[in-house]
Amino acid sequence: MKITRYHEQEIKETPHKIDVRQIYNKESAQAMLMALKPGESLKPHKTPVDVFFFVVEGTPTIHIGDESEVCAVDSLIESPADIVHYISNDSGNVARILVVKAPRPVSSTKVL
Repeated sequence: MKITRYHEQEIKETPHKIDVRQIYNKESAQAMLMALKPGESLKPHKTPVDVFFFVVEGTPTIHIGDESEVCAVDSLIESPADIVHYISNDSGNVARILVVKAPRPVSSTKVL
């Protein structure tokens, strides 16, 4: 059994400059857990693969294409490949979101 502990993972260097830690990385999928402080946001971007977001804590706003919605804990949100998306935290509390890309991308995310 392999156990990966979030707090033991290094914060990844990303263009978004937020706390994001890789917790799974296989050819079939890649998973990161991100923490957005109040007022933090990802930059709008496109990924070359399908992505889903699972809200672990807080109430982030998920923006996919022309749609935006404040999402509650235990919500799973799908984002198709090559669609502009980002996440913002307009609340007064930390938001933690599990991000899963499947399959693991072989080309870079395109920040807009």
